[in-house]
Amino acid sequence: MTDYDLSQTLSRRLTVLGSTGSIGVSTLSVVAHARATYGADAIPLEALTAQSNVDVLAAQAREYRPRRAVIGRPELLGKLKELLDGTGIEVAAGKDAVTEAAAMPAEVVMVAIVGAAGLPPALAAVRRGATLALANKECVVAAGELFRRTLDGSRATVIPVDSEHNAAFQVLDFAQSHAIEKVTLTASGGPFREWTRERMESVTPEQAVAHPNWSMGAKISVDSATLMNKGLELIEAHFLFALPAEKLDVIVHPQSAVHCLVSYADGSVLAHLSAPDMRTPIAHALAWPRRITSPSQRLDLAALGRLTFENPDRTRFPCLALAEACLRTGGLTPTILNAANEVAVEAFLDRRIAFYDIPRVVEATLSADGSNRAEAEDLEAVLAVDKRARDVAGALCRKLAA
Repeated sequence: MTDYDLSQTLSRRLTVLGSTGSIGVSTLSVVAHARATYGADAIPLEALTAQSNVDVLAAQAREYRPRRAVIGRPELLGKLKELLDGTGIEVAAGKDAVTEAAAMPAEVVMVAIVGAAGLPPALAAVRRGATLALANKECVVAAGELFRRTLDGSRATVIPVDSEHNAAFQVLDFAQSHAIEKVTLTASGGPFREWTRERMESVTPEQAVAHPNWSMGAKISVDSATLMNKGLELIEAHFLFALPAEKLDVIVHPQSAVHCLVSYADGSVLAHLSAPDMRTPIAHALAWPRRITSPSQRLDLAALGRLTFENPDRTRFPCLALAEACLRTGGLTPTILNAANEVAVEAFLDRRIAFYDIPRVVEATLSADGSNRAEAEDLEAVLAVDKRARDVAGALCRKLAA
């Protein structure tokens, strides 16, 4: 393959797990752009999966022609069959079918399923040696040690899709890991960066999901508003890049143009910049180690005018401090943190608890679990701790809602 021959890159088959969510939709827009640019056969699709949005999944399948379409909810299989009748596309349903889709022979698997539900299919793709475009931070946070061991024992490659981790992946000099002093992830600060704690006590779900820079799903938007998202990203960076807690940091950067800064022993600081558009890291992950064109916004520094930075306020945003404490403690504390946060965020979005109840539920769940310093031997152990934490967090939410 010459420097300008992308034929091998564009012929790699792709599976998208979670195709109807924000990242999944953006991924397919990159595929559509590649096909318009390089030819209709670019980036063939092996499988598309979704949890419940059967109408959108069927429309995507008709447009992008995957070999298989999978819906997570078994009761929707009949409707999916009806919507795809006559297309020749295989259909399946259920969580096991989603994991089976990840095990299909696609060279690249985009893991865009939200939450810990992405863990079993992600591990299935790793075990068979796929290139994992990883947009699900929770599965690494919930089972970091297990994920790392599975990855180390496979031929798989993980390309992070989170803008901050993708930026770090691009500017980290892995051949000189001894010279890395610090990796600093940037945070926009979310919609409440300048709000007082008193004002934040009455935050509504609508206010929390209104991110100033990024277009994201509801759960990750709330995580950004609490800064839990940045805490989870610190834990993810620890496992992805084998960096200790003392070499990881967060800085608030409201413009969301700089995504990561890497400081080296000689005083150099390398930064990755791009417009706040998830299609940029998605295109990088799909084509790695090459680069392809994408429909993403281009960064215009003159129009932006200035770049500013400030330290995060861990008093107003206690979720960040809780995540940092779990990073230092290790073991299964990140599993408990992630599970409790998912339950609390769902309760907040359902208006059953208040905004500041999210860190209260997470902290109380962490305190209630006496085995949180242990390390998981297998997936079953991780899922058992995850379930126990969800049960505790659910009970706390019900008590707060009463």
